[in-house]
Amino acid sequence: MSSASPTNKWLAMMGIGMGVFMATLDASIVNISLPTLVKAFNTNLATIEWVILSYVLVLTSLMLGAARLGDMFDKKKLYMGGMTLFVIGSLLCGLSPSVGWLIGFRALQGLGATFMQALGGAMITEIFPSNERGKALGIIGSIVSVGIAIGPPLGGMLIGLFGWQSIFLVNIPVGILTWLITLRFVPSSKVGRPGQRFDTAGAVVLFSSLSAYALGMTLGQNEGFASARVLGLLGLAVAGLALFIFIELRQKQPMVDLSMFRNVLISSNLLMAFLVFTVLSGGFIMPFFLQNVMGYSTQMVGLLMVANPITMGLVAPIAGSLSDRFGSRMISLVGLLVIVFGCLAMGTLHEGLGPLGIILRLAPLGLGFGLFQSPNNSAIMGASPRDRLGVASGLTSLSRTLGNTTGLPLIGSIFTAQVLASGGLPSGADVTSAPAASLVAGISSTYHVAVFFILAAILVAVFAWQVERRQKGAKIAREA
Repeated sequence: MSSASPTNKWLAMMGIGMGVFMATLDASIVNISLPTLVKAFNTNLATIEWVILSYVLVLTSLMLGAARLGDMFDKKKLYMGGMTLFVIGSLLCGLSPSVGWLIGFRALQGLGATFMQALGGAMITEIFPSNERGKALGIIGSIVSVGIAIGPPLGGMLIGLFGWQSIFLVNIPVGILTWLITLRFVPSSKVGRPGQRFDTAGAVVLFSSLSAYALGMTLGQNEGFASARVLGLLGLAVAGLALFIFIELRQKQPMVDLSMFRNVLISSNLLMAFLVFTVLSGGFIMPFFLQNVMGYSTQMVGLLMVANPITMGLVAPIAGSLSDRFGSRMISLVGLLVIVFGCLAMGTLHEGLGPLGIILRLAPLGLGFGLFQSPNNSAIMGASPRDRLGVASGLTSLSRTLGNTTGLPLIGSIFTAQVLASGGLPSGADVTSAPAASLVAGISSTYHVAVFFILAAILVAVFAWQVERRQKGAKIAREA
């Protein structure tokens, strides 16, 4: 990529940053709309989950493939093509006549967002010189945090004032402006490295496996998990995962470099990230509690939901500094312990709470995640060979998106089962219209179950800490 002038590089940063912001914002702004969409389309929780699932399924399946395409072709053209798909998808989402069309158009949005998220950091790396690269990438990281944080309150305000369609249509003017800035100020990449190949088979099998899993988990909420169709889909998901591993082990240029998992420290940290993001994906059930049980408006729900990402954003930079001083293992372990406390606190939600009580229960989850994420990422990158940092970064992103993709239908199934059991409701009943007491019991029990996922992550963290200590001891002994 040709070097940009001092002024143009910051205008290029604006274009790329706005694109990354839109893609990140759209992942968080939709969560708050789910109760509204259930009523607007007269549907149920298992179906409406796919408004999020279709988006993250495409992201998870194609993120690493899109990054590989960026090595093969002009990143700017791919990025602008992704932005075009995202804007078109946003328009179609806002015009959707049914929930089925909305789910399909969200997948189109996700395809566009995949290229924007996968290539934004790489383009910044090429545009900025090495002495400014850290600052530039830090700005992109901050933009991602702002996108996550501003999603709930902005979504609540837009829905309250203009209806659910506005959370999609707002992307159109912003997207067009971003497209024009990118066209004018972002320089084109040079021809990609020769010999690069796109792992089509791996991408198709991964997408199919995750889709079968997600469909099986959401159908199970309505039909019961003893249903032959549900069991068949879950069986296909397991078979697809085995086939994916088989394909990746035999590819010369695989989408996922499985050899990285031979490093126990790297695989341990990736597993911890997967477990944590599985739990955090369950945040989509909170708007149902806040609106259906507490009776808050969408604007108020948005303001309350921002407590989690704001706490996360404030703590994350401090956690990074603390990990440099005390070690990433200790700080990330503290973060996991705080997440356990946060899950237990969320398990005490009840109808008599005021806004402050809700914020005090939401904030520890953000605090714990902020303490965990930066040190955990640092540990992954620190354990990776210098010539495999790009692969390690891709696996870090994959652990996040895979946790979200896996966790959303899983948490939804747990929540549904707990609500039905608490209210004595038949299988297939619409949990979004269940009595308030059943919804409260369901969300409380779901977060109690989530504790066990984090406890598993803590066991992995302790194991990795012990392995690292033994390796350092052995290294000191060899050098003595």
